[in-house]
Amino acid sequence: MNSMDVEVIRSAMDWMNRGHRVVLGTVVRTWGSSPRPPGSLMIIRDDGQVAGSLSGGCIEDDLIERVKRGELASRLPQTTTYGVTADEAQRFGLPCGGTVQIVLEPLSAGSLLRELLAAIESHRVVRRRLEMATGLVSLSPSEDGDTLRFDGQVLETVHGPRLRLLLIGAGQLSRYLASMAVMLDYRVTVCDPREEYHEGWEAIEGVTLSRLMPDDLVIAMNLDPHSAVVALTHDPKLDDLALMEALKTPAFYVGALGSRRNNEARRQRLLQFDVSAAEVARLRGPVGLNLGARTPPEIAMSVVAEMTAVRRGAVLGGALADWSGSETACRVST
Repeated sequence: MNSMDVEVIRSAMDWMNRGHRVVLGTVVRTWGSSPRPPGSLMIIRDDGQVAGSLSGGCIEDDLIERVKRGELASRLPQTTTYGVTADEAQRFGLPCGGTVQIVLEPLSAGSLLRELLAAIESHRVVRRRLEMATGLVSLSPSEDGDTLRFDGQVLETVHGPRLRLLLIGAGQLSRYLASMAVMLDYRVTVCDPREEYHEGWEAIEGVTLSRLMPDDLVIAMNLDPHSAVVALTHDPKLDDLALMEALKTPAFYVGALGSRRNNEARRQRLLQFDVSAAEVARLRGPVGLNLGARTPPEIAMSVVAEMTAVRRGAVLGGALADWSGSETACRVST
């Protein structure tokens, strides 16, 4: 669950505390081209205020009016579908004949939003089960591989934890990378024991600065498959310490800045320590896609682009993944 969805839950709780009727909409199935994937959330207040999005603006106006009139989910959860016909898809602006199926749920104290939010903020992954016939909600620990499920009778959704990014080094590039990652819903931690790099980090919202040694912090963070690590200092005493521990974790992305030559030397150093060849092979270096980046913001963009591609399971190849012969900043900024 990303930070936008967390804010949806918080807004729903706030509105309910102020006495409003609130309906939660969840995308449960899409056909064809759809602007928002299954699991997307939106809440609709009784006066028409909304938070979140189900279609990027295509169907929201119609949903708001129907909820305000009490036509949908007035007492129990209800399913509605948009874009069944070509005429309806055109009317609501759904691209390429896309179809969106939505579960609308009237929220109450029994919706367990407070408990759900507490679990997410504790970095636990939970499964939320909604019975359509009764509106009964239950929460349980999620198992690996759990995804959204809807059979018409029961809706199961999986929530938390938020993505995490650990940056080793608090230099200029880290500032750009941290800011971009926050916009992509990462909770960012910047690790740098060097006091001279600490100025100004407290002003960047969504970023935590750690003064611990990198290897100690990696162990303390207990990195999971929702985590990424990027080493940026060019100082083996810091970068290698972090990578030695990070490559042993299930973090989905571990990368290091530097040229091809420097990264090959880094791999050889790591093999001399308690790091296996398979673990070293996970290291992405030079870090980022080969976009021809030269400035710190461009390099940061190339890194978050590669992180996104890896997280989404994209197949990386061709010129974007080929650093041979490259003279871009990602390669030569050592």
